Amino acid sequence: MSYSIAVRALCEFTAKVGDLDLRFTPSPTALEGIAGHRTVASRRSEGYQNEVALEGQYRTLTVKGRADGYDPVQNCLEEVKTYRGDLSKQPANHRQLHWAQAKTYGGLMCQKLQLEQINLALVYFDIVSEKETCLVETFSAAELQLFFEHHCGLFLHWAEQEMAHREGRNLAAQRLAFPHTDFRPGQRHLAESVFKAVSTGRCLMAQAPTGIGKTVGTLFPMLKALAPQQLDKVFFLTAKTPGRKLALDAAQVILDSADAPPLRVLEMIARDKACEHPDKACHGESCPLAQGFYDRLPAARQAASQLSLLNQSALREVALQHDVCPYYLSQEMARWADVVVADYNYYFDFSALLFGLAQANNWKVAVLVDEAHNLVERGRQMYSASLDQATLNNVRKTAPEALKRSLQRVNREWSALHDQQLSPYQAYDKAPEKLLQALSLCCASIGDYLNDHPQGLDSGLQNFYFDMLQFGRVAELFDEHFLFDISKRDLERKRNLSQLCLRNVVPAAFIRPRLTAARSAVLFSATLSPRHYYADLLGTPANTVWIDVESPFHADQLQVHIVNQISTRYVHRQASLEPIVELIAKQFTQRPGNYLAFFSSFDYLQQVAQLLAERHPHITLWSQSRGMGEVPRQAFLDQFTVHSQGVGFAVLGGAFGEGIDLPGARLIGAFIATLGLAQLNPVNEQMKQRMAAIFGAGYDYTYLFPGVQKVVQAAGRVIRTQQDQGVVMLIDDRFGESKVKQLLPRWWSVETTQFPSVL
Repeated sequence: MSYSIAVRALCEFTAKVGDLDLRFTPSPTALEGIAGHRTVASRRSEGYQNEVALEGQYRTLTVKGRADGYDPVQNCLEEVKTYRGDLSKQPANHRQLHWAQAKTYGGLMCQKLQLEQINLALVYFDIVSEKETCLVETFSAAELQLFFEHHCGLFLHWAEQEMAHREGRNLAAQRLAFPHTDFRPGQRHLAESVFKAVSTGRCLMAQAPTGIGKTVGTLFPMLKALAPQQLDKVFFLTAKTPGRKLALDAAQVILDSADAPPLRVLEMIARDKACEHPDKACHGESCPLAQGFYDRLPAARQAASQLSLLNQSALREVALQHDVCPYYLSQEMARWADVVVADYNYYFDFSALLFGLAQANNWKVAVLVDEAHNLVERGRQMYSASLDQATLNNVRKTAPEALKRSLQRVNREWSALHDQQLSPYQAYDKAPEKLLQALSLCCASIGDYLNDHPQGLDSGLQNFYFDMLQFGRVAELFDEHFLFDISKRDLERKRNLSQLCLRNVVPAAFIRPRLTAARSAVLFSATLSPRHYYADLLGTPANTVWIDVESPFHADQLQVHIVNQISTRYVHRQASLEPIVELIAKQFTQRPGNYLAFFSSFDYLQQVAQLLAERHPHITLWSQSRGMGEVPRQAFLDQFTVHSQGVGFAVLGGAFGEGIDLPGARLIGAFIATLGLAQLNPVNEQMKQRMAAIFGAGYDYTYLFPGVQKVVQAAGRVIRTQQDQGVVMLIDDRFGESKVKQLLPRWWSVETTQFPSVL
């Protein structure tokens, strides 16, 4: 069995030494790098060979790559690196890595052409001045062969270990039995559909009700497909922290089964949650875990590779034993894990790590997207950009003198827009060119400054710089799937300040290439109806399979009542308080236990909770608060015990509307006093207009479909097992409309309940 690796990946594994150094310096973009390489090639003589494919063998290791260029007249092989700024400030370990790549290519070229020696040139191309700096050395074929064999030898021990791991993994995965005694109702249908999708290389959208075990039901068939489909990795992507925990728990169940394959399951978390020294910068002069990081990484990597479950705590323990950064150890282990559990942004963001690694290494991956209904809004956030003028004003005051002029120009162009805008909010067909030009020049000025001042900027200006870069990137992609708008407000001595926003409305164009790049992508959720809404907004391929998995639950388990004599519209809110309070009290008296009550806003929630406390003080209640952190959120959930009785008040679409599990007596009912519609405001009205122009269903796509999806998710908290019994009260007359009823789960048996109205 042979192992294949790219030249760049080989050198990064064997030739990286010294400190981890993440002091921000603006490196060229991918497009600037490509343009730089083309410029260098265009300056060479007629016989110059560009992008020379090379390949070599060392025992069972195959090394492949493309040398940037070779001049046969000069017998000179070039490794071209684009940069901006002061080349003399380049860290020594970067230069060492570049020479390692050049020498590896040089050795392969000597093998290919049977050369006795070769000239190697490191060509550094400044993308701003277009000046070349060439560092040339002559090497014999013999010494380059020794260099090649040395580095291949360093990697081969690891490669042989990886080949053995992969062979053992694949053999055991083929024998893997389902980790439970039997499939739950609907779970087998889901698992078989996932296996078929990955076997045929198609995308699958699976609407599957809560309670059938979607996590195990999707992960298990993907593991069974590892060998037959020659998959390198499975990415399990989640929207929120609870989803990651469920995925890791499911992986643990499989790892604990009798015939478990030797998997490596990695959890990836955000840098701020993994950082051991948040008060220090990410470089060796500041952080002890960055100092000598690459010297200690091999031992840490070897230790981590021996573990099956590399969750946050396990990875942290290994990292600290070897004095390396846990976050960057996790990034390294993403290359060697079999299953990676991570947030959506690790695969779908513009600069997503997992997607980038998969493309660079030609991995064949399968992608599982948990709670995929969340990907619409998360996608919009990833592909949008905003700038706040109050922030600009703050950073202008403290900016270095060399940057104040360019920041002032941005502010001048920005303020000029106010003179043309009479209303507080206005949407435009596109962002104004003069402002975009000012932003581009400002970014260039800050980039030049950072190259000359490696100590960097204060955090406020650096963050605003990143915001400007994102704004510029999104502006280049702007089309009919975006909105540009300006929101004005009076702040700071009545001066007009505003927020600029490039809003992505339809993320399909960015999500679709990520889905099609995978061998198979499975998007699953309890709420993926209507099908065309999610297909349109997520850009699923035309041959995507859509299944609606049958529910394991029966209508007699859940009493669903539409209370159609109460309106929760804003204009009727005050009049709705008393009847909602009496409805909650009546149901609680008839069947004491734990309930969740969902409302459209914190204000509405507080008004009902306050009146309930006054009228029925014997009913225990607790409420979600604004900006709840993880600890108070857990305290809220801990109130729901097997023996407790009370009502928890929450906002629909918030932390408690989905992704929480309160089986049995922990939750026996829910009151949903809202249709879940997005707030009626100028932004959403613009979204509605754009949706109408693109899809012809502006109201449905902007308000109705997302709203009812939140309602169904919240109601799904009540019945979690086949033994549960519960009740859901849908409080609003609009729930009785046929258009809304059609969006409710098929297995529900919905009754309309008469309740005296006080409207």
